[in-house]
Amino acid sequence: MINDIRIETHCHTHYSKDCLMRPKRLIEVCHERGINRLCVTDHNTTKGAFEMASLAPDLIIPGVEIMTTKGELIALFVEKEVPYGLDPLDTVERFRDQGAVILVPHPFDSRRHGSWSESDLRMIAPHVDAIEVFNSRALNASMNNNASLFANELGLMPTVGSDAHSYSEVGKSTMYMQDYVDSDAFVANLNAAILDTNSSSPLVHLASRWAVLVRKMNKE
Repeated sequence: MINDIRIETHCHTHYSKDCLMRPKRLIEVCHERGINRLCVTDHNTTKGAFEMASLAPDLIIPGVEIMTTKGELIALFVEKEVPYGLDPLDTVERFRDQGAVILVPHPFDSRRHGSWSESDLRMIAPHVDAIEVFNSRALNASMNNNASLFANELGLMPTVGSDAHSYSEVGKSTMYMQDYVDSDAFVANLNAAILDTNSSSPLVHLASRWAVLVRKMNKE
């Protein structure tokens, strides 16, 4: 088995309110950094993912980072938008109907909007495919360590992600894995994926704050 593709599973565009990255430039950055697949996971919208998929269909896996009533989920291989703010199980069911892959991002990062309580996380865990065991934006190593321990305990597949909101973050944490033919094969191939993890500087959070400020100034 050859892990011949490099995947970035967690990345935003300017369709997220805390990001200014533009689709065309983001595609260029992926090519420059040897990223073969980019999961576009904007907050509560698939607009950026679908726009980028139309520009670079061989590169982009359409996705979304969506808020539920209990915490955030990431759906990959998304075909149509699902409303945010729904019950987690309802959200999962609607994405499952599309054949999507479901994972929990930064599950133990209590400083994030959208983090999960452990009881709610244990409730949703049997219904997801994977846990993000390393997020480059986590400010404390224990947040990622706890996610890894949780995934191991429950036998869930691990993913890692840069959670990129700026060009400098793209490709910080990626996975090398065997190519896939569909979303089911993608999940199956996670078992043998090689995880390449690197933490971003805490200063990257200022990029997100700056993006929010720019939007307010421009009244977007």
